[in-house]
Amino acid sequence: MTMTTSAAAILAVVRRIPAGETRGYGEVARLAGFPRGARLAARVLAENDDPDLPWHRVLRSDGRIALPAGSAGFDEQVARLRAEGVIVEGGRVRAARRTRAGSLDSERLDALLWAPPVASRRKR
Repeated sequence: MTMTTSAAAILAVVRRIPAGETRGYGEVARLAGFPRGARLAARVLAENDDPDLPWHRVLRSDGRIALPAGSAGFDEQVARLRAEGVIVEGGRVRAARRTRAGSLDSERLDALLWAPPVASRRKR
């Protein structure tokens, strides 16, 4: 694959997705600076040949695996996600396990709700 600036940015975002978490193609593109670039992200990943890239952590926006069910790529993606503790059922990652940038998972929400109150500051 010829590395363009946009491809490099997309691949950098994919490399930063933590194990056990997933992102959508659109979110990857947005984080790379291409707010309407979901198809670009999909194309960059399809052309990638780096075996260490965690491409398996990128899904459709609704949590579905984009590869055809039963294909070798589909089976590999499911296996890799499950190895990281992600629950995959019927070719879809359960929403409770998906984490998106800026979203609140239950642990972070509990921490925010039950944290000690911030002392109010008076304007002088």
